[in-house]
Amino acid sequence: MKKLKNLYWSVLSGSAAHIIKRDDIVWWKAWGIRIISVLLALIVCGFVTVSLTDLNPIEMYITMAQGAMGTPRLVWNLFQNTAILLGVALAVTPAFKMKFWNIGAEGQILIGGLATATCMIFLGEKIPAPLLIPVMLVVSIISGALWAFVPAYFKTRFNSNETLFTLMMNYVAIQIVAYFTLEWSMPKGSGTPRTLEFGQLPVLFGQKYLINILIVVVLTVLVYIYLKYSKQGYEISVVGESEKTARYIGINVKKVVLRTMAISGALCGIVGFLLVAGTDHSLKSDTAGGRGFTAIMVSWLAKFNPIFMVLTSLLIVFLESGASKISEVYRLNSSFSDIITGIIIFFIIGCEFFINYKIKFNKKEEIVC
Repeated sequence: MKKLKNLYWSVLSGSAAHIIKRDDIVWWKAWGIRIISVLLALIVCGFVTVSLTDLNPIEMYITMAQGAMGTPRLVWNLFQNTAILLGVALAVTPAFKMKFWNIGAEGQILIGGLATATCMIFLGEKIPAPLLIPVMLVVSIISGALWAFVPAYFKTRFNSNETLFTLMMNYVAIQIVAYFTLEWSMPKGSGTPRTLEFGQLPVLFGQKYLINILIVVVLTVLVYIYLKYSKQGYEISVVGESEKTARYIGINVKKVVLRTMAISGALCGIVGFLLVAGTDHSLKSDTAGGRGFTAIMVSWLAKFNPIFMVLTSLLIVFLESGASKISEVYRLNSSFSDIITGIIIFFIIGCEFFINYKIKFNKKEEIVC
């Protein structure tokens, strides 16, 4: 099979060279390729900037850095947004590693946030905060898990398309949350999201986002250990590699799919809890902010490694924050900042080709990356 693949790439690339899949690459070499790709991306962005705007690229990059980390408040916002994006990436990773294409993180976050908001509204004045917050967390976890369990059940029972199923459930969740946002708006019917006063996560050491960050740090460690060292993590890997092999060695594939999707939804529910109780203190249909889709890219770039996801999440959030500052300072429309962000992400994704493949010349010369 490997020879056939090499022959295929040889035909595509002509008689001078052919492309070979790497068996393995040391970690420092892989990260060296990624760093080079970022530097090349910055150079290309510089040329694009000069050609389109006549701005100084160096000044633009300084402005980008200032927009992301220029003040202590911006730094904390950067860490907070990184933590939330990382939390969503952690949630989708078990399912994606199992090759169950869970595109429904957005909806699972919203349902978890809806459960949190419901507890804050109807239980806020009836039970004390030390009891209310754990109740909110548990209800959000259960809600997110149940929302993710539905497509998993239909997949295992009727072999439905999980990509479409989870994607469509996003829109259902958005409309449900939009309905309750309108019902709970203040004044009622105005559409203005209600401020949820009871059950807000407390400020820790003067930083209101610190609890969010600490919770996600703990989740990162737990997910890493779960995927790498637990029996269930091993089962997820085997099912992702080959369902036939998994069945042959006695793994109950249906059970693994249902359990993994429930875990994925539960983690999304925690993120919904953090957004509603710890960040926004309100609920609206765009509470998830598109993070469910961005997290897919974060997870893939990190090769499903929760530790590496910290870096990829930080990079994506940094680019988004910095690009917004560029548009604000230089009075450019948002399209320009999107172009810059897109070029950098394109190079980062593209470098994975050189990590996984190498080009071999027929004259026994190789491009070593």
